[in-house]
Amino acid sequence: MSPGIITVDLHGKTTYQARITVDALLRRAGSSTYRLRLIHGCHAGTALRDFLERTYARHPRVKRRILSPDGGTTELVLREYV
Repeated sequence: MSPGIITVDLHGKTTYQARITVDALLRRAGSSTYRLRLIHGCHAGTALRDFLERTYARHPRVKRRILSPDGGTTELVLREYV
């Protein structure tokens, strides 16, 4: 995994497939990874957006979530970048 921000495109995935993908990323993210950028789209991606909000709101590795201004990307913050 590359350090810093890991970006993954979830377009076309079901919520089940998205969960498998995000859970795998969370398991494999090293100490140099501080954010997961999850691209889900802002029109047909609202089901994925809502799913990510519900599922990872209280995940132990996720400090906070950031929704992009256009609503098409959710970032899961694993640690603050200093």
